[in-house]
Amino acid sequence: MSDISAPSVNRELGVALRRWARHGVGVVRVLEHHGFGTVESGQLLAASSAGETAGQVYLGALDTVAVPLAHAALSGPGTRGAQVAEEPAVAAGLACAGGATLLGHPLPAELAGALGAALVDGLPAALASTSDGASQLVLTGPELATQHGGLGAAAADRTVAELAQRLLRQGATSTERITDAGLDVLLDLWVPVPTVLVVGSGAIGDALLAQATLLGWAGRRITELGAARGALAEFTEADVLVLLDHAGKFDELLVDGIRRGRGFLGALGSRRTQAARRSRLIAAGLTEAELAQLHGPVGLDLGARTPAETAVSIVAEVIAARSGRAAKALADIQGRIGA
Repeated sequence: MSDISAPSVNRELGVALRRWARHGVGVVRVLEHHGFGTVESGQLLAASSAGETAGQVYLGALDTVAVPLAHAALSGPGTRGAQVAEEPAVAAGLACAGGATLLGHPLPAELAGALGAALVDGLPAALASTSDGASQLVLTGPELATQHGGLGAAAADRTVAELAQRLLRQGATSTERITDAGLDVLLDLWVPVPTVLVVGSGAIGDALLAQATLLGWAGRRITELGAARGALAEFTEADVLVLLDHAGKFDELLVDGIRRGRGFLGALGSRRTQAARRSRLIAAGLTEAELAQLHGPVGLDLGARTPAETAVSIVAEVIAARSGRAAKALADIQGRIGA
């Protein structure tokens, strides 16, 4: 088994938020910052009423300020300034010294549970709050269409939701301070990063893992059925299975994936291989409706000839499926490109 790219910590944060929601959660987010070099967006530290914490801001370099603020946020919102000198910043893994204004605020049970569930399930999620932390809005779902809480005015909720949805189409986790239209809102958006699970060996698998890295996705290869089933059991909606091995024993893996109903399930193989696999899966008890979840043969018809080209055709189908697109040429569609 091989792995490319570190797994996201969002799932662990989501598990904690969902578990703590009933008893209260305090969160800390980055309101303003300077220095530190390039840092990840969507940083969040959460604290429970039992004194536990999950997540982090600035790789833990601000913990002496952030952790007490997270616990204080259980009782009400507040801000704190924090500075980190060059030596401790570099020791934590940051590029240089810097400073930040941290916002702490409570996260009500419904919002904490909804945000946690989305992070666990690998769905897009956004957390917006007024800059004083007094009001919070959580948006979840593939199009961020499900709303929890609010910012105190329907117009503000609509404006922030529309911005979050535009940012979602850019495909990257982001943090924005919104100061237009009389608003002062901090918005954190988490876009799940897919993990591509390649089951089987060979040049196409190598090319798929390389393509995943190029896209900023995580990737791993497994060749044993038991390990593959274990990995599939952890799938979120964002994750991708590409089955390369044609051996009949891997039908069990596809049955697992189809019945779980999470993620993109693809299988390589000729028409003959696909027909034989389909017959075996029907004999195993799957229905035609269930088999519609399986992309096989996986990939778009791009005229691919090499392993690298085949990998491009596969990830192209994944991207199209994730965005709900028909994978047509841009010249053949109407409307704004990228909308």
